[in-house]
Amino acid sequence: MAAGAGAMMAGSMPAGNWLAILPVALAIAGGAALLMLRHRARGQGAGAVALLAAIVAVDALLLRRVLTGGPVVMTMGNWQPPFGITFAVDALGAGFALAASFVALCCCLYSFADIDAPRRRYGFYPFMMLMMAGVNGAFLTGDIFNLYVWFEVFLISSFGLLILGSEREQIDGATKYAVLNLIATALFLIATAYLYGALGTLNMADIARRIAAGADAAPLATIAGLYLLAFAMKAAAFPLNFWLPASYHTPRIVTGALFGGLLTKVGIYALLRVLVMLMPEQGRLYAPLLEVVAIGTMLVGSLGALAQSDLRRMAGFLVISGVGVMLAGLATGGEAALAGTIVYGLHSMLAMAILYLLIGAMKDLGGSFSLHELGSLYRRAPGLAALALFVVLSVAGLPPGSGLWPKALLAKASLDAGAWWLAAGILATGFLSTIALGRMFALAFWRDTVADEPQISTPVPRRGQGRAALLALAVPLAAMGLYPEPFLSLSAEAARGLMNADAYIGAVFATEAR
Repeated sequence: MAAGAGAMMAGSMPAGNWLAILPVALAIAGGAALLMLRHRARGQGAGAVALLAAIVAVDALLLRRVLTGGPVVMTMGNWQPPFGITFAVDALGAGFALAASFVALCCCLYSFADIDAPRRRYGFYPFMMLMMAGVNGAFLTGDIFNLYVWFEVFLISSFGLLILGSEREQIDGATKYAVLNLIATALFLIATAYLYGALGTLNMADIARRIAAGADAAPLATIAGLYLLAFAMKAAAFPLNFWLPASYHTPRIVTGALFGGLLTKVGIYALLRVLVMLMPEQGRLYAPLLEVVAIGTMLVGSLGALAQSDLRRMAGFLVISGVGVMLAGLATGGEAALAGTIVYGLHSMLAMAILYLLIGAMKDLGGSFSLHELGSLYRRAPGLAALALFVVLSVAGLPPGSGLWPKALLAKASLDAGAWWLAAGILATGFLSTIALGRMFALAFWRDTVADEPQISTPVPRRGQGRAALLALAVPLAAMGLYPEPFLSLSAEAARGLMNADAYIGAVFATEAR
């Protein structure tokens, strides 16, 4: 009884700490409500937008609380950590959760123009809310087994989104998507089982302090290698990235935007959390391998984008090249490089989502995703052409776009560390991506169309919500490009929290100190 009593908290959890689980609770409850009302197709989109707006507001409050008062911790069931299931939110988790929820909100707004009534009845919005529960849960959890659980949640819901419509191309893409992701999930679970066997705990703060106190390094190197393989597969890193361009072009464009903007970033987040905060020595051990993987990922992604005529496939390869840029920062190590990876992750969530949605708007105007069939879009939509030019500059990493600052930060950090080959890879990736995106803009917007130009396939009155979503995503991208200081400051704070986890550990075990 005494041991059991010692494992329980003496007082109640502060009310403000409930913010840590509220984004996940809202997403799950909202998804359940939308599932029960799935036959009322008209109200599904509005309900999802309201729920996601509430989640964005909660994530914003959570980020503000973290930046002003340090990590926010919530442990379930009134159990003391590490016995209870803990949500522990630092600057990295809160920042990524806010960006992901904002992207989902904009995609949900765009879905009014992209998702038809049958797909609404068959569960697009419940699947979307369940996916966001998994994504937010992954960013906010403080337990590594529950990180696996949230991976499973968004993986299952992403299967549903991927095959919604049951077209042959979708089934083929979902098969490729499923096989590699299920293998990665199995490796993740095996690594977690080994870690629990080695340390006897699954709480991230407890893992970090036990490893820092001198746990046996030999099994930890193997465990870290398993985590690296599992999360690199999830992030579509070279050489196991072929599943992404084979699957992300198959569903509706709004689903592609959600996947391209969010899912690979969860893999990068997991690598940062495990190889930097939990197992820093093992992360440094695998740094040379990460350098090779980063360069391979950058080059495969940018060269693959250059070779595509299908705009959706091109966007998929650009997602891959961005993963390589983030891995370069992880391989370099140090506060500046990690801050570059984090701010690039924030940029990539927004930039990849708006790129997919822009491609959807281009298809609406020109009737095709193929560069061989598109042309003269500037004449039909000058405003969209101006927005497209801004998106091209942002994704390519050119001013005044948002991609300039993280790439500059990562290139400088690589040169300062003596890893000139990583800096060269980042610059080469930017150059090749600029050519691919410039080719897209020149052919689709400036080139004259052929005589038998394609017919517009999407009803004109439904485009208003889509354009609003594009503009909403463009605002933070422009802010990041023109006034990067708040984003760089957030990323630097998140990097410091990863490299020195004392505040994170202290917040989780605050009741011990009392």
